[in-house]
Amino acid sequence: MMTFSMKRVNAILKKDYKDISRNMFVSSTLFFPLILAALYGRMGVETIAEHYMVINLGFILIGTYFQSALIAEEKEKNTLRGLMLSPATTFEIFCGKSLLSFIAAALVVVISIFLTGYQPNNVLLVGIALFLSSIFYIGVGSLIGLLTKSVMEASVAILPVIGIFSFGTFLMPIIDYNPSLAFVKLMPNLQLIELANQVQDGAGFLEVGSKLGVILLWAIVIHLLAAYVFKKRMVDE
Repeated sequence: MMTFSMKRVNAILKKDYKDISRNMFVSSTLFFPLILAALYGRMGVETIAEHYMVINLGFILIGTYFQSALIAEEKEKNTLRGLMLSPATTFEIFCGKSLLSFIAAALVVVISIFLTGYQPNNVLLVGIALFLSSIFYIGVGSLIGLLTKSVMEASVAILPVIGIFSFGTFLMPIIDYNPSLAFVKLMPNLQLIELANQVQDGAGFLEVGSKLGVILLWAIVIHLLAAYVFKKRMVDE
C-alpha cells in the first residue's frame, strides 16, 4: 500500500512554481483582483455582496485560473502523461498541483479583504467558509484544465465561470422575483454571501452550519468529478 509522500507533493509544487513564473500572462492575473480591491476600498464598500464580488473574483482568477492553466500547460507540453505514470498517487498529484493555487489564492484574498476594509464579526466562521470555497474553486480549475488542451483554451473556458460565480449576486433579484429559481441559491458563491450576511448579523455555527455543509459538498463533488476525468484520461491514453 503506497503511503502519502510530502516529498512528491513538494516536487510537484516546485515544478509548478517554475512553470508559472515563466508565464507572465498567467502570473499577471495576481494583480487584477488586488487592483479591483484597492479601487473598491478607495470608493468605499457598502455591502457584503460587494466585498464578496471582489473575494470570489480573486478565487476565480487565482484559484481557478491558476489551477486550470497549470494543468492545461502540462497537457500542452505533453508532460501530464509522465506525471500520471510517476510513482505519485492521484491524491498526491492533485495536492501538489493544487498547493500553489491555494497559497496564491489565499494571499490574494487576504490582501483583498484588507484593501476593501472587510471586517467580519466572526473571523473563524468566515475563515472556514473561505477555506472551503477556495477548495471548490481550485477543483473547478482542475476540471477545466483536464477538459481543455492548452492554456489559451483554459483562458476562454474561464470566462463563463467568472460570469456565474463573480457576478452571480446580481441574480438574487431575479430569484426573489421568480421563486422557481430558488435552487440557484444553493450555488457555493451565493451560499458564501448568505453565510457572511448572517455572520455579520451575529449568527453562530449552528445557524450557518448548513451553508458550510453545502459549500463542502460542492467542493467534494467537483474534486470527485475532476479525479474521475483524470483517471479516465489515464485509461484512454
